[in-house]
Amino acid sequence: MIAEARYPRRMDTPFSDPRSTWDARFARDDYIFGTAPNVFLSQQAHRLRPGQRALCVADGEGRNSVWLAQRGLAVSAFDISPRGVAKARALAQRHGVTVDYTVADVETFAWTPAAFDVVVAIFIQFAPPAQRSRLFAQMIEALAPGGLLLLQGYTPRQIAFATGGPGRADHLYTPALLHEALGAHEIVLLREHDSELDEGTQHAGMSALIDCVVRRR
Repeated sequence: MIAEARYPRRMDTPFSDPRSTWDARFARDDYIFGTAPNVFLSQQAHRLRPGQRALCVADGEGRNSVWLAQRGLAVSAFDISPRGVAKARALAQRHGVTVDYTVADVETFAWTPAAFDVVVAIFIQFAPPAQRSRLFAQMIEALAPGGLLLLQGYTPRQIAFATGGPGRADHLYTPALLHEALGAHEIVLLREHDSELDEGTQHAGMSALIDCVVRRR
């Protein structure tokens, strides 16, 4: 229920009150993950078309939803933090785009079957295994047939890098985990890599990443 896996470089225990925690962090004037889109997401631009319906899950301060709207997609987004959503709305207004923002967590968001052509889930590794299974199923169900899930996260090797992420191995992704969770659909891309992140102050430095693109059957 924490937006975008935003962690203070490393978090070894889950938040007892994630909404208040992220409201406090987003109280800063700057955008703690920057205002540019996630690099993996921007690399998927060739898969996107104007007019597509997109959903950004746990969107934080809006960097990804605003970028999608700038590309002509019809974008909805949600986050648990009211302050994060307020900053996202301000960012959208600054760029002259419209995004349908909602304050909600993944348990209370009004998931609608087959409502979207694209679902974007960037660093949503707040979810322990049971919640993650429900969330993956909800994201797939929210896609129309042929729709795309664009997912990026950290692998367990990220714990050693300590440059972001939850610091909990059971929250992290492996290829086997993603194959098991999403393999009933077409896995278009599944790639592990170590790359330098430069996304604001919170995702900075060498990181163990996994990229995944899934097409709903």
